[in-house]
Amino acid sequence: MSFLNLENKNILVMGVANKKSVAWHIAKTLEEEGAKVFYSVRSEDRKNSLDKLLSGRTVFVCDVEKPEDIDHLKNEISKECGTLHGLVHSIAFANYSEGWKPFHETPRKDFLQSIDISCYSLIALADSLKDLLDKKASVVTVSISTTRMAAENYGYMAPAKAALDSTLCFLAKSFSAFSEIRFNSINPGLLKTSASAGIPGYVDSFLHAEKATLRKKSLTTQEAANAALFLLSERASGINAQGIVLDAGMSINYFDQNLIRPEK
Repeated sequence: MSFLNLENKNILVMGVANKKSVAWHIAKTLEEEGAKVFYSVRSEDRKNSLDKLLSGRTVFVCDVEKPEDIDHLKNEISKECGTLHGLVHSIAFANYSEGWKPFHETPRKDFLQSIDISCYSLIALADSLKDLLDKKASVVTVSISTTRMAAENYGYMAPAKAALDSTLCFLAKSFSAFSEIRFNSINPGLLKTSASAGIPGYVDSFLHAEKATLRKKSLTTQEAANAALFLLSERASGINAQGIVLDAGMSINYFDQNLIRPEK
């Protein structure tokens, strides 16, 4: 038996966008561990674009901005299995179509949409799926390594992730009234994903962050996925309402001599 004991466990993974996404790395590693993975994507177009990558798998469509889609997702999952042992929430969105703006000029509609998709969706999904979740299920979402670093180009996504971090605590407390379901997050530093590439100036930030790590090498998406699998497993049964920071030591290395006195 595998140490993680995820074989034959039913796990719903939401948010696969392409082969670079965190959700995909989590899902494929779950499959390697013998789990039965169900997928949910935001649109039919996204589902069609993933035909090759997710060939032969069960893929649902759910736009989390639509309550009726969330209800439909529950009904469709219940037809496939009686119990979910885990949920991976790898869903976030920020509208950068107008380019970078100073934070105080953040459009109301963009901020509220980001909160709705990136944070409230977890609340709505947890409530809808609560009767399908095993009494000791694990829910894992994807946050960021810190919401206290005012990276200008990341903008209002950081407050959205801060709300998500707090939401974990309240969901864990609320669900403790009737279950032992755990709510945790992986909080990676900068990753090479397609979603990140859409952030203005991200490449420069990524290269700087890499220099700040202790090992001078960025965190890999697979490393983030590995931590998610641990949280999904029974081996993490004592961890609840927590965020596991994965930043290769970056947060303690801001005064690295190579950053203070960069080589010319």
